[in-house]
Amino acid sequence: MSKYKIIIYWSEEDTAYIAEVPELPGCAADGASYQEALSNAELIIKEWIQTARDLGRKIPEPKGRLMYA
Repeated sequence: MSKYKIIIYWSEEDTAYIAEVPELPGCAADGASYQEALSNAELIIKEWIQTARDLGRKIPEPKGRLMYA
């Protein structure tokens, strides 16, 4: 399981749940259900990290919980 924050919300425009990973630029997934969006996000996080490694790019460390809300 990923240690990166995943934000999941319903998108009327896309008629799907959207899962965004704010700490990894451009990293997002979708799904017909909340659980599917989460599973797809966990997969795309792994792919994002592998692509960054392959390209020699820095991989951000997970920041964890926000200290404010």
